[in-house]
Amino acid sequence: MQKVLIITYYWPPAGGPGVQRWLKFVKYLPDFDIQPIVYTPKNPNYPILDVHLESEVPTGVQVLKQPIHEPYVFASLLSKTKTRSISSGVIPDKKVSRLAKFLLWVRGNFFIPDARKHWVKPSIAYLSNFIEEEQIQTIITTGPPHSLHLIGLGLKQKYDIRWIADFRDPWTSIGYHKKLRLTKSSQKKHKYLEKTVLDTADKLIVTSNTTKAEFEKIANTPIEAITNGFDTVPEVGKLDSKFTISHIGSLLTGRNPMGLWKVLRELVDAHKDFANALQIQLVGVVGEEVKDSIVNSGLADYVDFLGYVSHENVLRLQQQTQILLLLEIDSKETQGIIPGKLFEYFNAGRPILGIGPKDWEAGQMIDATQSGKVFGHTDTEAIKTVLLEWFRQYQNNQLHIRPKHIEKYHRKVLTESLANFIRWESS
Repeated sequence: MQKVLIITYYWPPAGGPGVQRWLKFVKYLPDFDIQPIVYTPKNPNYPILDVHLESEVPTGVQVLKQPIHEPYVFASLLSKTKTRSISSGVIPDKKVSRLAKFLLWVRGNFFIPDARKHWVKPSIAYLSNFIEEEQIQTIITTGPPHSLHLIGLGLKQKYDIRWIADFRDPWTSIGYHKKLRLTKSSQKKHKYLEKTVLDTADKLIVTSNTTKAEFEKIANTPIEAITNGFDTVPEVGKLDSKFTISHIGSLLTGRNPMGLWKVLRELVDAHKDFANALQIQLVGVVGEEVKDSIVNSGLADYVDFLGYVSHENVLRLQQQTQILLLLEIDSKETQGIIPGKLFEYFNAGRPILGIGPKDWEAGQMIDATQSGKVFGHTDTEAIKTVLLEWFRQYQNNQLHIRPKHIEKYHRKVLTESLANFIRWESS
């Protein structure tokens, strides 16, 4: 069985979407004659914890851990709330205080590529001994945080090993990168490090065809698009009695569906039965601007803010809700963003209401699988028509869909693609 060293920051008990991808790859890789070995921080500063995920770590998998020193511990002395928000990627668009601006400036210009940069050299030193002792021939780094790719870069420069760099998100083209208040020299350094990683790795993995096309323009390294996916879960038989519309994950200002709130208010005013049945469930971090817009739309009484929910309970909620809401920022930079939850939405078998940018890759996937409807943020009349149609189906117990061609997104099928990719690299 071939050994593969996987270098990842997010690992149980980390919560959120970042941990799911490689937790599931590690689960299924042994089925394809590959032995995964995981390297992860011993004392990370995870913004979200989900202890239930620890039970999903496969029995017997070797997990190496080394201490990490992160600046968020010291920054939190200034502001625990703002530090926690920035460390989890929550960067507000409005009402940014001077302190928050300062923390963003420090984060963007003193910690390149990110706040885990000080883990790079100790990790290279520690893993060098392990690679020699275990005769590791293939390593995989996954980012963000993109500092982990610098660990791969250092090991690749030191040893004759094959290195695969997995980008769960883009590097310099992702939306929040522009909010880091970077100086010109810092921008150049990010670009230089990104280009060095893309050119030095033996092969690259990305999660969307849009990112693949983007990277192909700046690097000649072979690139494979392997999306996120869903795993098999027990079916929950009973649907919510209310007409629930549920959004899973962070809902910040850029994703705020102002058009949807307007439509829902109009439907509530025009249809008493709709008003009596409507329930909106928001799971995860919700920005203050979003909360304000809900109040201003007169929908506060219809919204439940559920906060963070364990992945186990999220899967149950996805199957019970009447409609699943998928939102993305309306910008060119977000056209290639495919939220990890989309694949679990497919598996839940509930209608998906997608609202996002033009030529959104996730929206194209919803259309291809016939799993819902997709609109732009300003397509309010079309959104209203579909919601009213779905509501009438709900009233008659006929709100059902059967997504097509989603089997290719099962975690085991995707892991087989990864395994073939790794074996190709080692041949």
